[in-house]
Amino acid sequence: MFQHKRGRILIGATAVTAGLLLMTACGSSGSDAKSSSSKSNLIAIITPSPDNPFFKAEADAAGAKAKSLGYKTSVASHDDDPNKQSELIDAAISRKAAAIILDNAGADASIGPVRKATEAGIPVFLIDREINQTGIAKAQIVSNNSQGAQLSAQQFVKALDGKGDYVELTGKESDTNAGVRSKGYADVISQYPDMKQVVRQTANWDQQEAFTKMETILQRFPKIKGVIAGNDTMALGAVAALKSAKRTGVVVVGFDGSPDAIAQIKAGTMDATALQPAALGAQRAVEQADTYIKTGKTGQPEKQSIDCELVTKDNADEFGVFARR
Repeated sequence: MFQHKRGRILIGATAVTAGLLLMTACGSSGSDAKSSSSKSNLIAIITPSPDNPFFKAEADAAGAKAKSLGYKTSVASHDDDPNKQSELIDAAISRKAAAIILDNAGADASIGPVRKATEAGIPVFLIDREINQTGIAKAQIVSNNSQGAQLSAQQFVKALDGKGDYVELTGKESDTNAGVRSKGYADVISQYPDMKQVVRQTANWDQQEAFTKMETILQRFPKIKGVIAGNDTMALGAVAALKSAKRTGVVVVGFDGSPDAIAQIKAGTMDATALQPAALGAQRAVEQADTYIKTGKTGQPEKQSIDCELVTKDNADEFGVFARR
């Protein structure tokens, strides 16, 4: 499977995408404390591509929670395209959505659209990825990427007995999480002088790109002992490349806790991953949106983090779809 943690779905012309968002809801029962007469009861949920099960899980969880609280929902993907994200947010503004739940398309590129929605009176609740500014979103609810990365790196070092040449595959440079995870890995691995990073290269969260780059890396460094990836999708691409090259015994560690990665851990082709609870973060965002709509405040700080959990072969059966069973 080569579709991606951040792979793309072509949803048609952007105008059609915006139109679909506008058509998904009607009514006006939800309300902001300050402008109840002008708001619909629509919660707009905007994420990267649902091709990646992580993003599908958070979108599904947000949608189910919103519906359970009596809201209509609109779910759309920006496919990590900031321009498409802007159009989807414009559509939510035009529809006078009660709130926007957003897994954003760039820490810097998303600041303007989030501010625009906020200035239009629509509260924005960020999940999974932060933006490089505070005070404009009502909440930024993310996994504790540094803590999760350190968990994965500690297991990586343990599996390699603290020595050997290894490769790091990183995520999109525009995504804050990519840098935080990479730093978390380095904070741990740098303490072991017998571990040598021979290549550090981005695969942009993408499985096919990781496969292709690992094929090339293996030609240059056929004796690598390990691969640590910024997400499970890239880790899975590395696993496929190692299999294609008939390399066995290489330690592969990822990040996310995807069902596919957990299956590979059970099969012994991956060693570990750090599970980030996608559903929990999305549900909290909707609950806080509901509180804000009804009271004008969330009762929580803007920046919030949720700890990750290490998944290995020993405990893999305890985890389901980005959550403990």
